[in-house]
Amino acid sequence: MTTQQSLDLDPVNRVAESAADGTPLWWKIQGLVEDSSRLFVKKLSRNDTSWADDSGKHQAGFYIPRQIREAGFFPELHAGNADKPHIFHAEFGVLWPQTGEITTSGMRHYGNKGPETHFTRLPKALFQALTPASILLAGRFTEPTAGCDYWIVVLDSAREEAELLETVLDLRSDFHNGIFEAAAFAQASRLQQDEKQELIERLQHALRTGSMEAVMRDYGGIPDPASIARDARQKWLRDNEYASFDPWVIPRPGDAIMEISRDIEFTLYRRYELRRRAAELVALLAGKGDLVSSIVHHFADIDRVFLSASQQRKTRAGRSFEHHIAASLSAGNIRFVEQAVTGGRRPDFVMPDLETLQRNDRQPVDALVVAAKTTLRERWKQVGSERLNCDVLLATVDDRVAATSIREMAEVGIRLVVPESLKESKETDYSTQSSVISFREFFDMEIRSSRVHLLENSEPSAAR
Repeated sequence: MTTQQSLDLDPVNRVAESAADGTPLWWKIQGLVEDSSRLFVKKLSRNDTSWADDSGKHQAGFYIPRQIREAGFFPELHAGNADKPHIFHAEFGVLWPQTGEITTSGMRHYGNKGPETHFTRLPKALFQALTPASILLAGRFTEPTAGCDYWIVVLDSAREEAELLETVLDLRSDFHNGIFEAAAFAQASRLQQDEKQELIERLQHALRTGSMEAVMRDYGGIPDPASIARDARQKWLRDNEYASFDPWVIPRPGDAIMEISRDIEFTLYRRYELRRRAAELVALLAGKGDLVSSIVHHFADIDRVFLSASQQRKTRAGRSFEHHIAASLSAGNIRFVEQAVTGGRRPDFVMPDLETLQRNDRQPVDALVVAAKTTLRERWKQVGSERLNCDVLLATVDDRVAATSIREMAEVGIRLVVPESLKESKETDYSTQSSVISFREFFDMEIRSSRVHLLENSEPSAAR
């Protein structure tokens, strides 16, 4: 390869961003939730969606796990044919807000074929060309509406609505499916209500006593990403009873990194963020006249606060992932340098060091480059493996990368490293791709088996 290549990892999105009546989809969802008693959320597997893109498949619908079928969200199934007592089914009206359709959908369970139930008669278009790990959200109406007992939307994982749903219901990195009370939708997170109430009371007290400056001093700063990452990692170690973040001792190091960066650390960060941004907005609007006038006159300042929050959140996410990978490499006594500049680019990790990478007389196996990226949705200019004369790996916790993008990266010499659960998942495209390895395979095969010289003592710190 003689030219620098780049990959466009933005998938083609086909799911509507608005409801059939023109209402923004997220607004529509919020309104439907208010009219619902319970919600069912499922991260769609490839079997749930591939039928819509493959005319050769006979299946037409998604699967409902046994525990969901038995949770009382959907109607009870009955065997209506005495000649086929092993077939259980139910029918009910479903509203599909994205297309405006109303269907008489069905659930069918074959007692002699397995535990899952097949959900049938549904709009095919909603399930076509979906990004991996897209989300199905269903609600059960409190009272029948337009002859329907349920409503269902399909959220492409590359769309903002899917990210909003994950935030509102605080879906963890290992989430697959679940039933939620509709009231949980309004709570917006798992932040304890007493913590919020304590913040409210302190801000109210500061307004009454004129001590907002003191509050801003206390809440004005958010700890640096490295400190929050370290606190999150220590919490995970305590909870799981490990002495260190050693990848030779932890059976599934990739899952650990994903849980810490996407769940534990983000929860810690949001607490700091809520305090700071709430204090900023209160200080900005307090004592400036009536609320409406204050918002209108200071809208530009309010916008800057939220823009700053958004940018800081994105920066934290990327650095968080890198911090935990570095901690794992260090605990495993693996030689590496971070952010080394080579050829105008700055790979996240060079092993064992930049001097070795730049040597002309070395073999390809003598060095290794690992880039880290939490999400691959944006364009990513690849570092050509032939130009570096070594393997180039891209570590990610993104569960939305399509098989076409994975193959395209493989063609330019890039292999992916993902958490163990994502590599095994039926909801991603990773399990069928030979150019994707798990973090466990990275440490065992790429380091211990292929490049033992990268270890400080030429042996892992502990055998698994």
